[in-house]
Amino acid sequence: MLDFLKYTLDNGLDVIVHEDHRCPIAAVNLWYHVGSKNERPGRTGLAHLFEHLMFEGSAHHDSGYFAPLQKAGASLNGSTNCDRTNYWEVVPTNALELALWLESDRLGYLLPALTSAKFENQRKVVLNERRQSYENRPYGLALMALMSALFPSDHPYHWTTIGHAEDIRAATLEDAHAFFQTYYHPGNASLTVAGDVDTEPVLELVRRHFEEIPAGSPVPAVVTGAESQRNPTPAAVDTRLLLEDRVELPRLYLAWRSPRLFSDGDADMDLLAELLAGGKTSRLYRTLVYERRLATDVSAAQGSREIDGWFCLIATAAPGSELMELEQVIVEELAALADTGPSEAELQRGLTQVEVQFVYRLQTVGGFNGRSDQLNAYNVYAGDPGFMARDRARYRSTTAERVRGAVRRLHEPGRIALSVVPDGAVERALPGSRPAVVS
Repeated sequence: MLDFLKYTLDNGLDVIVHEDHRCPIAAVNLWYHVGSKNERPGRTGLAHLFEHLMFEGSAHHDSGYFAPLQKAGASLNGSTNCDRTNYWEVVPTNALELALWLESDRLGYLLPALTSAKFENQRKVVLNERRQSYENRPYGLALMALMSALFPSDHPYHWTTIGHAEDIRAATLEDAHAFFQTYYHPGNASLTVAGDVDTEPVLELVRRHFEEIPAGSPVPAVVTGAESQRNPTPAAVDTRLLLEDRVELPRLYLAWRSPRLFSDGDADMDLLAELLAGGKTSRLYRTLVYERRLATDVSAAQGSREIDGWFCLIATAAPGSELMELEQVIVEELAALADTGPSEAELQRGLTQVEVQFVYRLQTVGGFNGRSDQLNAYNVYAGDPGFMARDRARYRSTTAERVRGAVRRLHEPGRIALSVVPDGAVERALPGSRPAVVS
């Protein structure tokens, strides 16, 4: 349990302060409740583009944000996903006001410094990042193919956070201004300051730098289109897709729609992923990699997102093995787990690993997944920075029967099976696969 104080400024900014005086550092962590799900078809990629633009300077510091903070001894970064954008700095305590001032200036005064030249430069950077991280990376287009297949074309999770290349090229400076004005304001933000700080002086600093920024208009609700409303659940058929790629070994992706973040069944699916592929004693690793040597690796994950979720199993075929063999073993293991459920030892191992992950996230005060990040995550997604206790309770209440129920979800129609095969080797894909659509 983390001690904290939460305060909301008159302009709507949530402020969370967590004191930890063991090390003379302070963590500043700012979340904006905007991600790629807040975009619309034809205008994807803006949330991620803004992650880049926010480091390019603002009205009262019209220069890069890394130099002054790193000169003060700070580390800093930012990231975007489908549901949120975050920025963080970890600074020596005496540089806390510098970090807060810079964050407040780009929140309140970014647009006067956002020029066409900056916009065009960062557009090129993002397009290059897309080429490096997706188009030219082995297996890099698989995620795009899966999202396109799992979610209808007007669903907010149909596209990946990087956005479609044609949309990034078509975006205008006016689009960027409108996006910023809609989503980047105090009422859609959550600020955490953690570390070697005292609460009252921190609140005084925050008021000094953030209170003058006007409150924005209420953020529009995320609305799915007509197609998503007609098909709110997965299609009642399984789908087999294939991608040819510049890879040496075929890889199999099996994906399903699953419960959204913090909803019933979400924790069970998360624990199921641990039991199936979390470490070398897990069922699929033991069978596919260690005993039968059909795969070089196997992984599983529950993609818990704010308005929907998805579950994925991934296995790379070992030399001499085929994806049909991997699929058969996975299907058999899922059937066995659905039939008998996990053993008590398996269940306890999985629950222990989950607890370990909670503890790991408490080890650092700043950065990605540190305590400041966790407090913001719970505040944004659950409305309560102290939600961790209830979050952990979700896993502790999981039973073998609930895990069996999670496995049975994977036997319902709607599975996406994606085969990624070497160029010119379409015969190595699962039978009946058709080319995947990516853009």
